[in-house]
Amino acid sequence: MLAIGLFVVTLLSGVLGGLFSRHKFADFLQATGSFVSLLLAGWIAKIVIFDGNILIYSDHLIYIDALGAFNIMLIAMVGFAAAVYSVGYMRYEVAEGFITRVQLGRYYFFFHCFILSMLWVSSVDNLGMLWVGIELTTLISALLVSFYGTQHALEAAWKYLIMGVVGIGFALLGIVFLYMSGLNTMNPAAALQWSSLMVVADQLNPQWVEIGFIFILIGFGTKAGLAPMHFWLPDAHSQAPAPVSAVLSGVLLNTALYGIFRIFAIANLTLHGQAAKYLIGFGLFSIAVTVPFIMVQKDLKRMLAFSSVEHMGIITLAVGFGGPLGLYGAFLHMFNHSMTKSLLFFAAGDVAQKYHTKFMDRIFGVLKALPFTGIVMLIAAFGVAGAPPFSIFLSEFTIMLAGAASGHIFAAGIFALLIVLIFAGMSYYVLKMIFGKMPVRTVHQTDFWMKTAMSMLLVFVIVGGLYVPEPLVYAIHAAVAIFQGGIK
Repeated sequence: MLAIGLFVVTLLSGVLGGLFSRHKFADFLQATGSFVSLLLAGWIAKIVIFDGNILIYSDHLIYIDALGAFNIMLIAMVGFAAAVYSVGYMRYEVAEGFITRVQLGRYYFFFHCFILSMLWVSSVDNLGMLWVGIELTTLISALLVSFYGTQHALEAAWKYLIMGVVGIGFALLGIVFLYMSGLNTMNPAAALQWSSLMVVADQLNPQWVEIGFIFILIGFGTKAGLAPMHFWLPDAHSQAPAPVSAVLSGVLLNTALYGIFRIFAIANLTLHGQAAKYLIGFGLFSIAVTVPFIMVQKDLKRMLAFSSVEHMGIITLAVGFGGPLGLYGAFLHMFNHSMTKSLLFFAAGDVAQKYHTKFMDRIFGVLKALPFTGIVMLIAAFGVAGAPPFSIFLSEFTIMLAGAASGHIFAAGIFALLIVLIFAGMSYYVLKMIFGKMPVRTVHQTDFWMKTAMSMLLVFVIVGGLYVPEPLVYAIHAAVAIFQGGIK
């Protein structure tokens, strides 16, 4: 019953944080609950990877395989770091009068409900329930995007909801087509079960599967921030509180990709490898679209949001390249991006909070004003831009090799050129902010809780470029096996 325990603990973390928000121990309660969730997620991942899938209740209501366990672990890790970071970040907001303790309670409740909705998406076998879970992540996260209630925040949340609903409508239609593809070969009651569809993937109607996959790729791709359906993402990331932006970029986008990859595993078997061309096209286009936007960006958090579009494109491209190396590179990059981008949003949140602005031309001398955050921001920015010896460089290099090995040399070459341009654009802006004279006004030092959260993720960014821990290697190989051999 570990999976049920994970859901209950995550929900309780939000409920307790909300109920006792007037007391400072609510901060500790929600962070402790998030830590327990992390321990349970790690335990679940260990069981799935080494002992086999977790099945609960009839018709696989709860179904966790290696792919789901990998995403659950990522959600729990980023969720815990963001919960710890939220303590320091929100205490500053309360102290400065930007929010009340009652609003803080609402934040904690919706934050952990948001985490819970993503855990649910990663734990179901029924594609209809997966669709419901992804829709739920949209509704809950929209409340967090609009948390401050400003005109810009409400506009961003509305734009996010409209595009999310349109996208999820496409995805629902795609799931209907996928369901129809199996009606002649399997029991209709099982035609929405992912595990059942994988078993008979080579017998499904290829026309229906291809149409369904395209609709799902567009639908869930909207939520994942794939271009050209990405326009909600910069606004939402810019207006949400920094810890929410970290979770949005670090794991929500991954969860939408998770839904795409579930269907891709079926479609690629049915279409004999031809589904990969769609991932390569959308992936490469998403990377290319971000180049001009990063080059001319003025808002720090919007620049990081466009960087997230780039990295979702990289992961999608890698799965499209396929093969053991491409899939390994994709999931390694998914992990590395979650750690690095969440860390960078933490650093950017501290900077924006202390400088009282997100506009990069008003931010300078960060290294002198906030020494710890300045160092973290410099490392994370170079890391997310793909500079060696940090973790993302390793996964991007692996993906380039996979492109060449799979015969997509032209696509791999374009990919390499694009990330060099993006590296140049991000480096220009970050170096201007990090160095320079210290601002005249007083800048408060970084809170202990925020430093703790950033330190946890910083370890993965630095060490991950030099050494990939064996547990992570096992987890990635187990997830890759889902695409190569189906279910265990």
